[in-house]
Amino acid sequence: MKEEEIIATENIIKLASLIAGKPVSSGQQLNVKSPYDGRLVGTVELATLSHTNAAIETALKGGSVPNRYERYTILDKARTLLLERKEEFAQLITAESGLCIAESNYEIGRAHDVLLFAAIECLKDNGQIYSCDISPNGKQRKIFTTYEPLKLAVAITPFNHPLNQVAHKIAPALAAGTPVILKPSEKTPLTAIRFVELLYEAGLPPHMLSVLLGDTKEVAEILVQDARIDVVSFTGSVAVGKMIAKTAGYKKIILELGGNDPLIVLEDADLELAVELAAEGSFRNSGQRCTAVKRILVQESIVEAFTTRFVEKAKEYTCGDPADPETKVGTVIDEQSAIYLENVIQKAVNQGAKVLLGGKRTGALLEPTVITAVPRDAQMVMQESFGPLAPILKFKDIDDAIELANSTAFGLSSGIITNNMGHAIRFVKELKVGTVNINEVPGYRIENSPFGGIKDSGLGIKEGVIEAIKCFSYMKTFSMPW
Repeated sequence: MKEEEIIATENIIKLASLIAGKPVSSGQQLNVKSPYDGRLVGTVELATLSHTNAAIETALKGGSVPNRYERYTILDKARTLLLERKEEFAQLITAESGLCIAESNYEIGRAHDVLLFAAIECLKDNGQIYSCDISPNGKQRKIFTTYEPLKLAVAITPFNHPLNQVAHKIAPALAAGTPVILKPSEKTPLTAIRFVELLYEAGLPPHMLSVLLGDTKEVAEILVQDARIDVVSFTGSVAVGKMIAKTAGYKKIILELGGNDPLIVLEDADLELAVELAAEGSFRNSGQRCTAVKRILVQESIVEAFTTRFVEKAKEYTCGDPADPETKVGTVIDEQSAIYLENVIQKAVNQGAKVLLGGKRTGALLEPTVITAVPRDAQMVMQESFGPLAPILKFKDIDDAIELANSTAFGLSSGIITNNMGHAIRFVKELKVGTVNINEVPGYRIENSPFGGIKDSGLGIKEGVIEAIKCFSYMKTFSMPW
């Protein structure tokens, strides 16, 4: 064996599904390969049906739930450990997802904030007090509310944010005192398992957290359908989310699904700002965000000026080796996804659209692509295109813009670029979405603010640390003479 082959073999990460901290043994392995060069990054020992049942039983048998201060200490320690291992986690995210190293570092910063805000919430009393003597029928009593942990939660996470999506589900659940079984994406499981190990190291009692990967029928479907599970929190595709809604049974369901988010540029907009936000929203994270800019809607009086500037800005988003610090756009998750996006572009071109920049594919790399004259019924407009595509559509007036923005099945986020407060308020009121950001990308938020969509983007239940803690709890009321 050549020296470079020995080094490559030594660098392969060997992990396993974990039941309360203990690795499973099944003889079945998942190989995780780099989307960029196809090298083997790591392996994961898969769980079977018996392991899934064992994880549920172990969590329910459990042990004592850490008190609020203990939960704070664990999450805060995890935050510190994550910062200490920032480079290690960033390299792992890039290796298994193909995201450029700059995006991986950014994601670690976001996950740090999730842990920080979840830890802070542990130190707050989120109960309320109601005086009962406020009506003629009242009494000299007070009603108090308190939040209690649920028995067991299941978290199912996608590939596009291998660390932050995991943190966004696990940290609020643990802050609530609710045990969790995590089922991460089989495309990016290594980061998720390493994060679970980090939480154990931070002092988390093992019975509070397990992580499983395996055949869908033996792991994910069982976790979704088991009556002993109190809540399923899922982020992923619309099709899978709707299937979960049909099959989960009598339990809480949190669905954060796809997006087809517009960036709407009015003729009074600051064009420089509009161009910058359009590029950042379309190309960051290789366009693989549910809140990425999927449609750029520009008022017809400025569409030519905007397009000229936007093409020049898009040229700055270099595509290539995700491990290179100079790369701004890495791969999409795999070659199959890149081929799908390539076909979506070609279908739009066949309908009359024009590719002004990019559009070329090399394996899982797809160049940032600017497309104009895109028909309103094109596939890339009506459906979610999960990649670095920037279709430009023009609109006549505000009525037309609102109708166009609301014309798809999705309702997650939106961004409006305008200097007219009256116009801004109208968009806030009339867009059928969960978020409207003025002079900002659709995806802007902080990690503890409410987040979620309507229509095919979700059931309207909000995530974000504070809302998620409520979802992973139940409210109990009690009253006393006063």
